[in-house]
Amino acid sequence: MAIPQLTDEQVRTWTREQKDRWWLENVYRGTMPQLTLRSALTGFVLGGALSATNLYVGAKTGWTLGVGLTSVILAFAMFKIHHALFARFGAKDMTILENNAMQSIATAAGYMTGPLISGMAAFMWIENKPMPWWQMFWFNVVLSILGVLVAFPMKRRFINDEQQPFPEGRACGVVLDTLYTSAAAVGLFKAKALGVAAVLAASLQFLMGEAYLKALHALVLMAKSGQSWTDTLKANADAIKSTWHLPHDVSGLYAWLASKNMEPKIGHVPFKQLGFTPALDLAMFGAGGLMGIKAAISMLIGMFVNFFIVVPWMIHLGEIKPRSGVLEAGTAVFGRTHILNTWALWWGIAMMVTAAMVSLFARPEVFVEAFKGLFAGKKKSGADPVAHIEVPLWISWIGIPVVGAVGVWMAHDWFGVSWIFGALAIPMIIVLTLIAASSTALTGITPTGSLSKIPQFLFGAADPKHPPTNLMTAVLCVEVVSNASNLLMDIKPGYMLGGKPRHQAVGHVIGIISGAIASTLLFFPLFTRGFDPEKAKLDPQHMQNVMAPEGGQFGFPSALQWKGVSDLVTSIFGGPSAGTLLTQSIVVSMLIAVAVGLVFELLRIFTRSKFPLSPLAIGLGVVVPPESTLAMFAGAMFFWLMHRVYSKKKESTGHLLWVATQEPICAGIIAGAALVGIGDVVVKVFAMSVP
Repeated sequence: MAIPQLTDEQVRTWTREQKDRWWLENVYRGTMPQLTLRSALTGFVLGGALSATNLYVGAKTGWTLGVGLTSVILAFAMFKIHHALFARFGAKDMTILENNAMQSIATAAGYMTGPLISGMAAFMWIENKPMPWWQMFWFNVVLSILGVLVAFPMKRRFINDEQQPFPEGRACGVVLDTLYTSAAAVGLFKAKALGVAAVLAASLQFLMGEAYLKALHALVLMAKSGQSWTDTLKANADAIKSTWHLPHDVSGLYAWLASKNMEPKIGHVPFKQLGFTPALDLAMFGAGGLMGIKAAISMLIGMFVNFFIVVPWMIHLGEIKPRSGVLEAGTAVFGRTHILNTWALWWGIAMMVTAAMVSLFARPEVFVEAFKGLFAGKKKSGADPVAHIEVPLWISWIGIPVVGAVGVWMAHDWFGVSWIFGALAIPMIIVLTLIAASSTALTGITPTGSLSKIPQFLFGAADPKHPPTNLMTAVLCVEVVSNASNLLMDIKPGYMLGGKPRHQAVGHVIGIISGAIASTLLFFPLFTRGFDPEKAKLDPQHMQNVMAPEGGQFGFPSALQWKGVSDLVTSIFGGPSAGTLLTQSIVVSMLIAVAVGLVFELLRIFTRSKFPLSPLAIGLGVVVPPESTLAMFAGAMFFWLMHRVYSKKKESTGHLLWVATQEPICAGIIAGAALVGIGDVVVKVFAMSVP
C-alpha cells in the first residue's frame, strides 16, 4: 500500500499548521496500539542483544551497525510465529506501529555503544585505568537523554514542516509498510534467512570458542570424578588446557613454518611481528557484506601499503625501533600495537581526519539547511493541531539546561573538565546537532566522526596539558549529537505510518536504558579483566595493552583515532616539550597522507562517488587489525560476486537469497558470531578462572 505523502509543491507552499492538519486527517492512526508492554519488552530485549553485537563489532572495526531493519524483521517473525502458535488462546499479532515503537527502542539501544568504543576508551588509555562502571553508565545515559531533549524541537522543523527524507528512516518505514500489507511472505523469508545465518555462524564460532570447549571438557571430568568445579579445574589443568578447538587464526601454521625455517618475512621481519595473522572472523565477514566492496578494497589497500610497504621501509631505516631485541640478530620484537603507537597510527589518522573534514565542508547545503530555519521568516501558522500528541516544547526548554548542567557537573567532577569548558560545550552541542541533523536528513549519514574533531581541537587548544578536557568535552558533544540525529531518523518511519511522537520519545529513552545496561555490563569483563594497578604504575600503556593487546581480537580503531587526535593536540599546543612526540618521518608521512586524502576525497565528491577509493577507509585499514580487514574484504567480495551473478536474475532463488536478503543474512552472521564470541569471553572470565 502506498504511504500517503505531500507533493513537493505542498511541502514548499503550505504552512506547518496545514501540513499537521493533513497528517492528522490522512496518516495518523490514533487508536492503533503502539508503545505497548510487549513492544517495550521486545525492544528492550532485542536492543540489549543488538547493543552487545555492536559493542563487539565496534571494538573490532571502530564503527557501529544500524539495527533498525534487523529488529523490525526479527520482531515481525517472532510475533507471526507467536500468533500462529497461540491464536487459539487469544494471542494477537503485533501491529505495524507496535513494531515501529519496538524498532525505535532497539535502535536507540544499539547506538549506546558509540562512546564506549571511542572517547571513553581513549580516556581510560590516557588515564591508564578503567573508568568506574557507574560513571560510564550514568554519563552515557544523561548525555543520551539530553540528545532526546535537543531532538524534539528540531523534529517540528525537519520532519513536520520541511518533510526531510531521512533515507534510512524512510527505508525502515517502507519495509514496515511492505511487511504488514502485501508481502508478508517476503518478510518471513528474510527472517528465516537471518535465523539460519545466525545459527550457522554461532555453531562455527562455538567450535572456535576455546573457553566453551574447555568448559565442556571440565564438565565431563567433573561428572566422572565427583569433585567440585574448582577442584576439577585445578586437578586437570593440563588436560583441560590441551582441549581441542577449531583454530581461529594461522598462528599455529606460523609456528610450524618457523620450526622449518620457512616463516614468511618482509625485510627480515616475520609476518606475525607485523600483526599480519589471517583469521576466520565471521562477525567481520558479515560486516564486510554490509560495508560494500569499495570500502573493503580501500581498507585492504590501506592495510597493504602500511604493513607491507611503509612499515618495513621505516623499520629498515631505523625510524621504527623494536620493542625489544635486535633486528640484525633476528631477536627483534615489534607487533602491530607497538608499530601503530610509535609510528604508523599518525599517517592513518591524518588521512581519516582530512577525508572526514573535507566531506563535511564540501556539502555547503548541510550548513545552509542547518541554519536557515534560525534566520528565515516563519510561515504564518495559527493553532498547533498536533500539540496533544507531540512532546511539549517546554520539556526541552526546561530539560536542556537542567540535564545539560548535570552533564557539565559530571564532566567536571569525574573527569576534571573545567566548569567554563563544560558550559561552553552546551551551546556547541546545539550548533553541531543542527549540522549533524541536516546531514542525516539529507544523506542518512550522521558525521559524528568528523564533528568530534571540532571540540577536540577547540577545547584541546584551550587546555592542551589536560587531555581529558578535549576527550570528554568531545564525548559530551558527540553523544548528544548522535542521539538527537538518530532519534530524528527513528521518528521518520513513525511519522510516515501515523505513530504518536510521544510514544517514540518514551521508547527511545527505554532503548537508552537497555543499551546502557547491556553495554556497560559487558564492557568490563570483555575488555578490562586483565588490568593490574601495580603494573599500571610501571607501564604507562598498561590499560591500552589490556584492552587492545598484541595479537588480541579487539583493536579499538576508533579509540586509537580519538587518542591519536588528543595526543596530536597536546603535541601541537602543549608547549615546546610536547613536540617530541612527532619525529620528522612521522610529520612527513602525515603531510603526504593529508595531501593524498584531500585529493582522493575531492575526486570522490566531484565524481559523485564513482571514484573507486575512499581515503577514510584507507586510513581505517591502517588502524584496524589486518585479520579483521581481510575478513571484511572476504565478506564484501563474496556478496559482490553474488550480486554480479544474480542481480539481473530477478525471479531466481539466488536473487532472493543473496541480493534481496543480503542485509538480513549479514545481520544474522554478525549477531550469531558476536553473541557466541561474547559468551566465550564471559565463560573464560567467570567459569574457567581458578581462584
